[in-house]
Amino acid sequence: MPHGHPTHSALSGSTIRDRVRAANAEELAGIPWLSTLTPAERRRAEAALVVGEAEPGDLVCRVGRSPTYWFGVVEGLLKMSNDNADGGSVTYTGVPPGGWFGEGTVMKREPYRYNIQALRRSLIAGLPTESFHWLLDHSIGFNRFVMNQLNERLGQFIAALEIDRLNNPDARVARNLVSLFNPVLYPGVGEVLRITQQELAYLVGLSRQRVNEALNALSAQGLIRVEYGGLRVLDLPGLRATAMSNRKSQPATTQAQRP
Repeated sequence: MPHGHPTHSALSGSTIRDRVRAANAEELAGIPWLSTLTPAERRRAEAALVVGEAEPGDLVCRVGRSPTYWFGVVEGLLKMSNDNADGGSVTYTGVPPGGWFGEGTVMKREPYRYNIQALRRSLIAGLPTESFHWLLDHSIGFNRFVMNQLNERLGQFIAALEIDRLNNPDARVARNLVSLFNPVLYPGVGEVLRITQQELAYLVGLSRQRVNEALNALSAQGLIRVEYGGLRVLDLPGLRATAMSNRKSQPATTQAQRP
């Protein structure tokens, strides 16, 4: 799947580093894990946090680079992807507002095995790796948050692997929307996700036209509503059930279509 945007350098590189600054009070209020800290831990974390603006196409994380920050999305939309040997690209997931990512890489202090790229102008928060490890060593609340992150992300990637094997576009779109509306990983999304159909097409790996058809089908079922500049989920349990039922019924549908 094509990226559709030019590529720039990572947050630790020159392009975004020029726009790095301290986080203000409103931005800090949108960082979910800060509420798990004691007052002393929170003061230390807030003093270390920085934010930077990523332009469309900027790489926040790049394959082979060593992590210097643990990242989160304050505003905007990112995608996690990797390149195939044949020159193509595989998108693992999108990262909407409130999402923090890369904790496994930061914990192991190993180079990134994926790219994180901005799909639109985004505001990215970064906690230095040394501050991340200090919190792991000293904060029970932070440890619980990180464990929940890892557990939810494991389930997310298992589901993504399952849906990627299906030739069912409606199921792919439904499953990706369920992932983007995960309240644990992305608490900043709420009921409305600010995303265009083209951005969703980048994440799902389908054409914009096919994504539009799937969204119309899900809307007709009363599961979502397409609004100006985004999508509103009307029935998240129903959307999740639809994604799962499509997954289970796919072999029977394929059989029925055979001559």
